[in-house]
Amino acid sequence: MEKIILTKENIEKNRDEILKAYAQPSKKFARLPIPTKKQKKLLGIGKDQGKATAKYIRVTPRKMKIVADLIKGKSIDEAYAILMYTPKAASPILTKVLKSAEANAVNNNGLNRDDLYVADAFANPGPIIKRFMPRARGSANRINKRTSHVTIVLKERV
Repeated sequence: MEKIILTKENIEKNRDEILKAYAQPSKKFARLPIPTKKQKKLLGIGKDQGKATAKYIRVTPRKMKIVADLIKGKSIDEAYAILMYTPKAASPILTKVLKSAEANAVNNNGLNRDDLYVADAFANPGPIIKRFMPRARGSANRINKRTSHVTIVLKERV
């Protein structure tokens, strides 16, 4: 595999070849250079999806993952219905992120709302807020208040 140089002129000339190279799975020792935001825009990478992230949410990632797994792979209307009737603390937060991802897909990338589905939904751990609770005989227990970063990716069904 020949080396790919991501310059503006090279991207404009060999756009299809570069996109094909990035679409193929890469081996650990022969990875392609990571494109910058400007280069991604020239190549059109990420224009087939709507993505939204909510950071530093005060719900544990473990609890958030349970609800996120419920909507993975579902159509957007079905995902809204599931979130509306799921009695968990993560449901209103995920609804808000889903609305944002939908707006990004429709307004920024021009995707059709009726064909959208939840391609990926995941929660990563954020920083842990550490607190202490006094216990007997002058000791203390630590309380971890976990936070999470939630991401939802919407794509069009083909």
